[in-house]
Amino acid sequence: MNQKVAVIGAGLTGLTTAYYLQKKGFDVTVFEQADRVGGVIESVVEKDFIYENGPSTGVLGQPEAAALIEELGDACQLEIADEDAKFRWIWKGDRWHALPSGLMGGIQTPLFSWYDKFRILGEPFRKKGTNPDETLAALVRRRMGESFLKYAIDPFILGIYSGDPEKLVVRYALPKLYQLEQKYGSFIGGAIKKAREPKSDWDKKATREVFSMQGGLTSLIKALANAIGAEQIRLSQKGLNVERENDQYVVRKEDEPLGTFDRLVSTVGGHALRKLFPFFPSAELEKIEAMPYARVAQVSVGFKKWEGIPIKAFGGLVPFYENRDVLGVLFLSSFLKGRAPEGGALLSTFLGGVRKPEMVDLDDDSIKALVEKELKSMLGLTKWQPDLLVINRYQHAIPQYGLESADRLAAIANLESQYPGLLLGGNIRDGIGMADRMKQGRQLAEIIGDSSN
Repeated sequence: MNQKVAVIGAGLTGLTTAYYLQKKGFDVTVFEQADRVGGVIESVVEKDFIYENGPSTGVLGQPEAAALIEELGDACQLEIADEDAKFRWIWKGDRWHALPSGLMGGIQTPLFSWYDKFRILGEPFRKKGTNPDETLAALVRRRMGESFLKYAIDPFILGIYSGDPEKLVVRYALPKLYQLEQKYGSFIGGAIKKAREPKSDWDKKATREVFSMQGGLTSLIKALANAIGAEQIRLSQKGLNVERENDQYVVRKEDEPLGTFDRLVSTVGGHALRKLFPFFPSAELEKIEAMPYARVAQVSVGFKKWEGIPIKAFGGLVPFYENRDVLGVLFLSSFLKGRAPEGGALLSTFLGGVRKPEMVDLDDDSIKALVEKELKSMLGLTKWQPDLLVINRYQHAIPQYGLESADRLAAIANLESQYPGLLLGGNIRDGIGMADRMKQGRQLAEIIGDSSN
């Protein structure tokens, strides 16, 4: 097969796309503006800790994710989180409470009001919604109640999107939840019915387990890059732009042509499309650029000797209504091996998000002081002597799939239709999780493969 394909972006989506395209026999070149592969995924080994500059874990929520890791074989080793990862804490008042996972726990928990506990019992009998653009907050109020929104869904959304449930539209942001109500008429009843349905061997790969890779997520990235081949990946390609000439795509670095391609896949964020594709109609770009991003600061904190409360859980989430200065904290060393020395702890703390973006603009000293105050108060630390403290800021951390999503997706479809051979991927569509990215990368390769037969 002589067709040449350019993939813009060497993050997880771009590398997965290139990997599968290469397996199909395409001549693939990956272009990346940074001096390394991986995008936001970067594992760091420092002072006996392994921490992540970016996502810390994924969820095996798509069969394609498990299949890709299996295909890479011994090049990277999947690590499934320990049992502690099944426990989630929610902050209310002045202490942590376990997020209930069953009916009895839901009745006994102090997180929800008694009124809403009775409402939850009646959830399977409520009519399904009729507004396709209903926000998550509106849906949860309608089916579960206000306290369930504040102390279950709001922190859950902070943990995934760093977002605001009042602005996220369910069918775009949480399509599986949307389908539970639309197909089965209920969250609770739908979950039970769906669990009873027979699954194919392929579907069974989506175990919903929390995962990382032995030694950190970068090992997955390295395995993909090695499978593609270093000669096919061009790093440090800042100032890229694309021109369309004679039904092909010319990739340029400033004014220097780097190659002409029959197909081109973009995996960059919506904010970067205008410079990359100067020939795109502005009206369509504006619809994609209307999607907001959460700004987030991530603070990795390591202790070689942990002297706080026992942290046997995935982490603690802080509802917005509690008015704390952190969104939550992951207890990475509690459920992943080798992240901290024996008897120590590695924490990943998050600030900012859609509703407190100004936190990201604080200077390092202010962030350090704030994290010290919050973690000492919430985790029972009487002294503050971390052996590791690393701050990362992300101006475009997580896209928010809100009311503008229909226009954005229509604009993407119009651009792909107007410019044959071009595909727009990345987190501007199809979900934000690692499993979503791997699924999309495989699908993009299949689209190109199918259209070339």
